[in-house]
Amino acid sequence: MLLTKIHQIMTGTHVSADAGEPQRFLRHFASLAATKLADGLIDPKLVLAWLMGALGAPGYMVGALVPIREAGALLPQILLARWIQRRRIRKYFWAGGSLLQGLAALGIAFAALTLDGTPAAWVILLCLAILALARAACSASYKDVAARTLAKGSRGTVSGAAGTVAAAAVFAFALGLSFGILPLSMTSISIAITVAGVLWLAAAILFVQLDEPEAEPQTNSFEGFRALLGPLRDDTEFRTYILVRGLLISTALAPPFLVMLSHAGGERELGNLGLLMVASSLAAITSSYVWGRLSDRSSRWTLAFSGTAAAVALGGAAMIGLLTGGIGGQWMAALFIFVAQIAYEGVRAGRKTHLTDMDTHGRKAIYTALSNTVIGTLLLAGGGFGLLAEVAGPSVVLAVFAVSSAFGAMVALKLGEVQQR
Repeated sequence: MLLTKIHQIMTGTHVSADAGEPQRFLRHFASLAATKLADGLIDPKLVLAWLMGALGAPGYMVGALVPIREAGALLPQILLARWIQRRRIRKYFWAGGSLLQGLAALGIAFAALTLDGTPAAWVILLCLAILALARAACSASYKDVAARTLAKGSRGTVSGAAGTVAAAAVFAFALGLSFGILPLSMTSISIAITVAGVLWLAAAILFVQLDEPEAEPQTNSFEGFRALLGPLRDDTEFRTYILVRGLLISTALAPPFLVMLSHAGGERELGNLGLLMVASSLAAITSSYVWGRLSDRSSRWTLAFSGTAAAVALGGAAMIGLLTGGIGGQWMAALFIFVAQIAYEGVRAGRKTHLTDMDTHGRKAIYTALSNTVIGTLLLAGGGFGLLAEVAGPSVVLAVFAVSSAFGAMVALKLGEVQQR
């Protein structure tokens, strides 16, 4: 009865689809909350970048963190989907991926505490690559498992609620760093990364106990390259979804350029770690659950609203930067990161829920893997924006991102209302 009541409060429903729904919902919630908190504690854009800088790693290795993390988590999914579609029980892919992420995080913490300089950086990058590949297994399998174990109308909610809880914990950690309650030291950051590793291990144990019904194996889903590209060729809704998601990757790429516009790095940037984490986690706290609930009602409007918010925020930062050469220091940088992160949370909730609820003709894992492979390739190409920033300045890059976000919002309105089908 208690599980049922908690499920009803979180989803806003008065009856469950079946007796096992509340337990499955809460197992999803606990697993996602643990992994999302782990993600926040090991954030490559902020935490690992600070850690590498403190270790004295070369600049080019620090710059490799985000491409390894983002592209490594997306590009392998098209291959992983082949294995996933052939299995009747698919929760083991997610649980195994979470297990490997935990071990990789523990490896990063060990390297930070026992090594220094370039050797430590190489070990951290290697562990991050393993973590990214393991994350690919989780991403490629989760939507398929969620679609078969959670009722429509609760999938975005569980992700949004887990994101809010995790963001609150990261926010508390960031406040501790900002106000000196926790020392901004190698040891404290390494302990936080160790906690992240333990959380991933715990999530694996939780998720492997999920009551998952058997799926029908898709043995002929990957007979050739043309079969892999079939959804892009045959499904108009999916092509539009890919276009929207590609245009809105600007929300993921923007934060480093906002920081770059504020100042040129160095010790000052390292000292701002707590403040920037506060801004990022506060945005997630205030928006994740709301975006999740909205995406369960209309994922296309969620994408349109969040794309518009990104266009306004990034366009405003670009305009200020072009007029003044900066955005007013660390506090203004934190403000723009706050707004950009709110938009990013909306894009993430909208795209995940849209793909989960969209009719994929029984090929959920293929659609997920194909979309992530395309976006992973675009993210690798997005490394070229760093060169553009060197030549023309970060304000120009942010202006490009603002235009991309605006177009993404407009194209999102062409998507179908998949929650009403």
